Amino acid sequence: MKQQNYFDFINVDGHSSTPKYIQLANSIQEAVLSGKIHKDNLLPSLHELTYHLEISKETADKGYKHLRKLGILASIPGKGYYVTDIEMARPPRIFLLINRLSTRKKRFYDAFTKTLGEPVTIDFYVYNDDYLLFKKLISSRREGYSHYVILPNFADGGEGARELINTIPEDKLILVDKCVNGINRSHGAVYENFKKDIYKSLEKALKPLSKYHAIKLVFPDNGYFPVEIKNGFNLFCQQYAFDRKVVKDVNSEEINKGEVFICLEDHDLITLIERIKGSKLVIGTDIGIISYNETPLKKFILNGITTISPDFEQMGIKAAQMILGNTMEKLELDCEINLRPSL
Repeated sequence: MKQQNYFDFINVDGHSSTPKYIQLANSIQEAVLSGKIHKDNLLPSLHELTYHLEISKETADKGYKHLRKLGILASIPGKGYYVTDIEMARPPRIFLLINRLSTRKKRFYDAFTKTLGEPVTIDFYVYNDDYLLFKKLISSRREGYSHYVILPNFADGGEGARELINTIPEDKLILVDKCVNGINRSHGAVYENFKKDIYKSLEKALKPLSKYHAIKLVFPDNGYFPVEIKNGFNLFCQQYAFDRKVVKDVNSEEINKGEVFICLEDHDLITLIERIKGSKLVIGTDIGIISYNETPLKKFILNGITTISPDFEQMGIKAAQMILGNTMEKLELDCEINLRPSL
């Protein structure tokens, strides 16, 4: 094949929002997979790429270096880049395992798949907070995956998760939402700092909180939320002299004027609202409500419910970018508090 014919299938779209170096890398990768470019073929020079594709030399060089980092290309000083490994050009096949379906997990999934783009294969599984199902799914699906993306949360019985996760091959694991202590291999993570997030979020709400004297955290025994949330809550209340209580069951908890309730679960939020509406207390004046995790409806219920929520869209984007860039990083996500009339 004559070198100039490469530009029949190596191309860059100046109108696309995808970075040009990624477009260049993707088109070469697709050409290798389709057999249009073969192993050991010498690719066009940086000067030829710059001329034919109307891109900068820096962009062309970045595209080639990206493919070299993926193991698809190698270079010979004075000659240029050539295809070294056709197998490495195969698109990622991802094992995605999350604990449960929810609106926020959908935001993660949509952002994750959109960022990855095509061609990528995702095998998507849900273990419903059940450690035994989690164990079965990981143990029975070992072969053929380039990456394992796992959200590790369990209602109970997750003590063996660390040992199980440690069986996943080196540099193939990305944990999302939370870290797991004791992972002894190189891996990526996009995670929340639960203790810091609730503390900093409540600090940002000090002004509306100042009209209340007590804060109650609804933290059911059978939930899957990490104890770090409770630790951050206690630290904040101690620091700013609020009376505090950790509530296990919102159904039986006394509701008094001057209290703020923080609900981690949406079903507890609904129960609390129903109970308050049966009293003479006014939400946002006599009693405050904060809900964990933003959903579209919380902007409108009671003219707006205050929420504390991580950015699950960013979580999906960052996890996908690690896969695309073949990098393993530890990224702590920021948490947002959306102040609304319920407080």
